[in-house]
Amino acid sequence: MIILGIDPGLARVGFGLIDTNNNQIKMLDCGIIETSKDKKESDRLVEISHDLQTLIHRWKPDLAAVEKFFFYKSSTTISVVQARGVLIMTLAKFQIPIIEFPPMQIKLAVTGSGKASKQEVIEAVMRELKLGSPPKPDDAADALAIAITGFFQQ
Repeated sequence: MIILGIDPGLARVGFGLIDTNNNQIKMLDCGIIETSKDKKESDRLVEISHDLQTLIHRWKPDLAAVEKFFFYKSSTTISVVQARGVLIMTLAKFQIPIIEFPPMQIKLAVTGSGKASKQEVIEAVMRELKLGSPPKPDDAADALAIAITGFFQQ
């Protein structure tokens, strides 16, 4: 089973793909979908959908694990929620089952503590995927943690 983990955002969407054959997990790909703040927000949302479709065509994931939005009082809150909606809609368009996890549940699943630090999450991802170096950037590492959480919940 191929699981696509997604860390939503408008400027940067983290993605991580893992293969879970024979109850073992292996990283296939990770990175970010990045949009320019110089573009109109609507164009950025279209770009996110287009780039996600490219990933879907390339990897053909069986499942998507997406971080639930954690409410912040911030000027970017609405934009992030809109980007997350575009991500969910794009996954649904391809009939990819979606499971969602709040940040605390992701940290708990990969580290054993819902209050783990970002560094502890990165170290857990490296350990689970047998990586010699941390996935870069952090958004990609977070997306891999989300994908691993999806695997654990299956």
